[in-house]
Amino acid sequence: MPPDQILLKGMEFYGYHGVHAAEKERGQRFIIDLSMERDTRPAASSDDLADAVNYAAVYTAVRQITEGPSLNLLETLAETIATRILTDFDIRAITVSVKKPDVALSGPLDYAAVHIHRERR
Repeated sequence: MPPDQILLKGMEFYGYHGVHAAEKERGQRFIIDLSMERDTRPAASSDDLADAVNYAAVYTAVRQITEGPSLNLLETLAETIATRILTDFDIRAITVSVKKPDVALSGPLDYAAVHIHRERR
């Protein structure tokens, strides 16, 4: 049976990540998607937020990282988000997608992205 998932999709923040000086100076949009694995039956039974993942707190953590200190790589941003959420919240695993829709390349594209999956050790 597949694990229960808690999804936060399309979180959009403005950050200063990238390897080029212009990216660090001007900044750009980043779109973050999370899928967190956790048994949701205790929360469903109790109907109590104390037994659930607090979406507002997860959102705040992702915002702090994405709007925080500049990083060079999308890979580092995704890993930092995954590590923080696994450390601070009671989940078994997380999948993080970081999309950079305004990436400057020599032709059209929807976005550049990194998609990672990490599990609690």
